[in-house]
Amino acid sequence: MASEDVVAKSTGESAVTTIVNLAEEAKLAREGVKAPGHAILSVCKSLVAGGVAGGVSRTAVAPLERLKILLQVQNPHSIKYSGTIQGLKYIWRTEGFRGLFKGNGTNCARIVPNSAVKFFSYEQASSGILWLYRRQTGREDAQLTPVLRLGAGACAGIIAMSATYPMDMVRGRITVQYRGMFHALGMVYREEGFRALYKGWLPSVIGVIPYVGLNFAVYESLKDWLVKSKAYMCEDDQDLGVVTKLACGAAAGTVGQTVAYPLDVIRRRMQMIGWKDAASVVTGDGRTKAPIEYSGMIDAFRKTVRHEGFGALYKGLVPNSVKVVPSIAIAFVTYEIVKDILGVEMRISD
Repeated sequence: MASEDVVAKSTGESAVTTIVNLAEEAKLAREGVKAPGHAILSVCKSLVAGGVAGGVSRTAVAPLERLKILLQVQNPHSIKYSGTIQGLKYIWRTEGFRGLFKGNGTNCARIVPNSAVKFFSYEQASSGILWLYRRQTGREDAQLTPVLRLGAGACAGIIAMSATYPMDMVRGRITVQYRGMFHALGMVYREEGFRALYKGWLPSVIGVIPYVGLNFAVYESLKDWLVKSKAYMCEDDQDLGVVTKLACGAAAGTVGQTVAYPLDVIRRRMQMIGWKDAASVVTGDGRTKAPIEYSGMIDAFRKTVRHEGFGALYKGLVPNSVKVVPSIAIAFVTYEIVKDILGVEMRISD
């Protein structure tokens, strides 16, 4: 009899456990919790969408990207590139069509993972920030504010920049001198050491905070404003047309790059220092061919302004502006289109 009671008790507990487990599974299903395999697939699709967006947008503006770097680092006392049209014509005349895309392979090798990490990190950061914001305010229906989007974008920019910075370092060198990515990496490592691959990292990280942060904040906030104002009879951002999204991306890129551009110039200058051929690229006051030496970011700012004037901090701004407007716009729109094609459920904004 005792054994029968034990069996009955065990059976009852097993049935209760089963019912509880089924209830928990139903609850998770209602809350939209996905299985681990589904979550991994969603992450991969999101990374692919970000990578494709970066590669397409950067290749579309590769000639302007190369000209921007050449304008940033050219010897101020031996001007070869005096403007956007003249600079592109000079490159075409001296190097041909391939010259316009010199360094683009390495650029894409850097921007594809950078863009993938950036978009994915923004989604994760915005979700985490929104969760904390809702807990703090006690409002379950609270949405991301422009300031919170700026913070999420800044986090995404720092993570993406740090993860791919060595590729950005050699990209600047390839544009000016080296034959390719592996040649540049090998030469920099042998001649200057591993730390040289991270020259200019600090101004890059500082610059990426307003740049990427403002890109995401302005883009998402503009879309949100258009939806809330019922512009074009849109109920949500999925109803916004491609042209409208391109316009939002163009505005976001213009604001971000204008604020952060001086830091991009300083980053590029610092990347050139220590290179044995830098004397022909970045020189001092014109009385010597010795390359300028910078002790840090502040010193680089000070010497650049003293030797070349405040305007030097905006060298290459025009081709960069022409480049950034379509580049950022294309990246955002491509990302959303590829996500739709792949069936990614996770969205940039919550």
